[in-house]
Amino acid sequence: MKTSPRGAVPGAGSWSPRLALLVAATFFMEFLDGTVLTTAIPSIAADFSVPAADVNITMTAYLMTVAMGIPLSSWLAERIGARRVFCLAIATFTAASLLCALSQDLTMLTLSRVLQGAGGAMMVPVGTLVVLRGTPKKDLLRATAFLVWPGLLAPVLAPLVGGALTTYLSWHWIFLVNLPLGLAAFLAALRLVPAVGGDSTRRLDWLGLALTTLGVGSLLVGLELAGGRDAGVQAAAGIAAGLLFLSAAVAWMRRSSTPLFNLTVFGARTFRATATGGFVYRLTISAVPFLLPLMFQAGFGWDPLRAGAMVSAVFVGNIGIKPATTPLIRRFGFKPVLVFASLASAGTFALCALLDAGTPEPLIFALLVASGAFRSIGFSAYASVQYADVAPAQLPSANAVSATLVQLATAAGIAVGALLLRIFGSANHVPGAAGLAPGDPAAPYRAAFVAIAVLMLLSTLDSLALPRHAGAEVSRPGPTPAAERRRRRRA
Repeated sequence: MKTSPRGAVPGAGSWSPRLALLVAATFFMEFLDGTVLTTAIPSIAADFSVPAADVNITMTAYLMTVAMGIPLSSWLAERIGARRVFCLAIATFTAASLLCALSQDLTMLTLSRVLQGAGGAMMVPVGTLVVLRGTPKKDLLRATAFLVWPGLLAPVLAPLVGGALTTYLSWHWIFLVNLPLGLAAFLAALRLVPAVGGDSTRRLDWLGLALTTLGVGSLLVGLELAGGRDAGVQAAAGIAAGLLFLSAAVAWMRRSSTPLFNLTVFGARTFRATATGGFVYRLTISAVPFLLPLMFQAGFGWDPLRAGAMVSAVFVGNIGIKPATTPLIRRFGFKPVLVFASLASAGTFALCALLDAGTPEPLIFALLVASGAFRSIGFSAYASVQYADVAPAQLPSANAVSATLVQLATAAGIAVGALLLRIFGSANHVPGAAGLAPGDPAAPYRAAFVAIAVLMLLSTLDSLALPRHAGAEVSRPGPTPAAERRRRRRA
């Protein structure tokens, strides 16, 4: 296959649904493997003769490697070419999956998960970059519709997939199923991904990379500790150190002549929404798959299978609304859709706070379907609007920053959910405290849902501050209303 001239963008002016579907499939593998081990932890612990709590290190190591590896993968794509890096990522992820399945002890499994995370770190931003570079603004909504579904479905399906494979086969099959999928994806990538030459003169901003990596890593450690039972000074120190390192990274990259990321991308209001309202939105909805199964089991006394089946209603809502998300954005524009999605999501969280063990199951199922639908609408809108005003030269930086924020928001959502349960769980032992019902096992979960409903309203406020026609070039291809008025005045 011939390599395009340096800087060329193959396929500019058109986009490939098959390529977008391929990238989405690799994302699904990466997202799914982030949490699929949850239901297999007892089996792994029994095989390795270690406490179940110790197995959590395999999940933490994977997620941290993915998040910390994203900044470097962006530079690699620019240096040696996105096609090479994407294919290398698939090969690394697949080979690491085999090593995970062959692991004989916890140490080998953890190291294999680190290698698997390195492959995932390259697949996330580089795959998106490959799709975005060949997609004109008028087709961005259609392209991102393919890329959004893995992030919506994987957290919901992970417990079911992991539970089924562990119950009927063994935990090794959680990794073995990646082998045929990875091989198929690798062969498809060789055929579908355009071969664009890299820039061999592009230098790596070592200080910027070090500060960013340390910042992301420290934040994740702090959030992980905050979500644990013994959160305290260590969690606060980790979060504070992470923010300090990231602040130093921003200050350095603003002065550097060859920065790791082009931070001028934040000059676009629609992209800044990713780091403000979009971050809050992803944080809150990431807390829901964590809180729901726990509420159903610890609060209502349901068994895991019954709880997992009910949570699948969120998946039904995600899929059911998907064909309508693009037409909705086309019809109303980004701002009204984002405001509606966040308000409606907050409403469903508040209604979850009214549930109890006596609530009819069809009613709970319908509520979760609605919650999944609103979640899907918001996800799709944020995924598209963030690139609406990003120049082609800024895409690599915008893409890497966005991917990192998504990882941090997901980790923060789980940490915030766990922290709320601890706070309200403690209050539940004090009669009348925080308006909770003493002795009611579901009370802390209901209070947590009220809290995240209020938190979601911060996303609504941010969306209300967006310009009226934000992202109009993407949501409504053709002249923007302002440009059309200027044309009419000139005429």
